[in-house]
Amino acid sequence: MQDEIELMLQVNGKLRGAIRVAASADRALIESTALASEEFAKFSEGRPAKKVVIVPGRLVNLVA
Repeated sequence: MQDEIELMLQVNGKLRGAIRVAASADRALIESTALASEEFAKFSEGRPAKKVVIVPGRLVNLVA
């Protein structure tokens, strides 16, 4: 059993990196980790996230 998982991070539909979270992390923790990532800060150009799509165990897609 893994205690940490890696989720691909997409910003506006393009793969921009990855985040690592605890395997037991809930949606709120995954979302906050993704929003705090430097990849999101760089590629969202200062805009807030309008939509957050989380595919459990696979990826997080942030639409700015």
